[in-house]
Amino acid sequence: MVQALATGLRGAVGAVGVIETHISVVLLAAERAYKLKKPVDLGFVDFTTLPRRRHFCREELRLNRRLAPQLYLSVLAVTGSMRAPRLGGRGRAIDYAVEMRRFPEDALLADALAAGRLTGEQIDALAGCIADFHQGLPALSPDSPYGRPRDVLRATRDNFTALAAGAGPRTQARLWVLAEWTEQEYRRRHALLAGRRRAGWVRECHGDLHLGNIVWVDGRSVPFDGIEFDPALRWQDVQGELAFLTMDLARRGRPDLTRRARDRYLQATGDYAGVPLVDFFEVYRAAGRAVSHSCLHGADRGAGAARRGARRTWSRCLGGRRCCARRAAGAVSAARYRRAGVRNRRRYQSPVRSAGFLYGAVGRRRP
Repeated sequence: MVQALATGLRGAVGAVGVIETHISVVLLAAERAYKLKKPVDLGFVDFTTLPRRRHFCREELRLNRRLAPQLYLSVLAVTGSMRAPRLGGRGRAIDYAVEMRRFPEDALLADALAAGRLTGEQIDALAGCIADFHQGLPALSPDSPYGRPRDVLRATRDNFTALAAGAGPRTQARLWVLAEWTEQEYRRRHALLAGRRRAGWVRECHGDLHLGNIVWVDGRSVPFDGIEFDPALRWQDVQGELAFLTMDLARRGRPDLTRRARDRYLQATGDYAGVPLVDFFEVYRAAGRAVSHSCLHGADRGAGAARRGARRTWSRCLGGRRCCARRAAGAVSAARYRRAGVRNRRRYQSPVRSAGFLYGAVGRRRP
């Protein structure tokens, strides 16, 4: 069906590009992009039925129009037949597509940073955009199951489990130190995490806020491609969302922009009470990003290459958080460190309980 759609679009607009990920196919046609969800069940996402694909197309539109209304235009029914499908039109729907406005290839902030084009003023604008977005979101309902501190810890443990699998002794030793620090930091910050949830700081955020999901369009920063398929991944403490961005800036070698983004955000929101959680959330985000890297590249590059790539990724991600490992190492004596290593090996060699960290394995797409 996808090839038939592409053929029909070529007849109407000329050249058509196709981008395929684990869970979606995007057709690039002139000034538009059309994203269809694959009928797959990968555990962390289930698009196997037509009603589910319709629902998640509508969710993608709803959620992303909060930050990128100029990019997310509509949900179109795919009508006709599998051999002769049409976007829109009358008749029974055989599938659904999210219609988007395309942006220039060089608009991604990740590419702008790599090319040396990303400015401090653009970071100021981005931080202000995120601050306004967060402040305008409703707080989590008291009876909601999302955003509980223990769920954040569980996801963090899952990340370490995935990173440790197949790693060498030296890498595992570094992971155990960081894992021990994470457990200690969680215990120190549990009351703050729980209190912030009660106070309304857990909100329905973007969920995947890194530079590869932000463009500069019409003189402003525009985050796009937020998570639609799992509410647990987007209902989070707003400081946890900010940590995704600041971690990504740090891992790309720009700690100055990390500080600038955080300072501008705090000035705009006044959420200084959340600052003690910065280290905890950035470590969580860095480990999760490394796992995503491993999942994304594992099939294409082989397990060994994927593990090496993940190790480089989490090492870069955690480079700005080396103080965490130093604090952990300083807090754990040599004998206790050995006990901690045994304890964490047992803890983190248990089967991964949640597939939430797998987001990112679906691949990145450029409408």
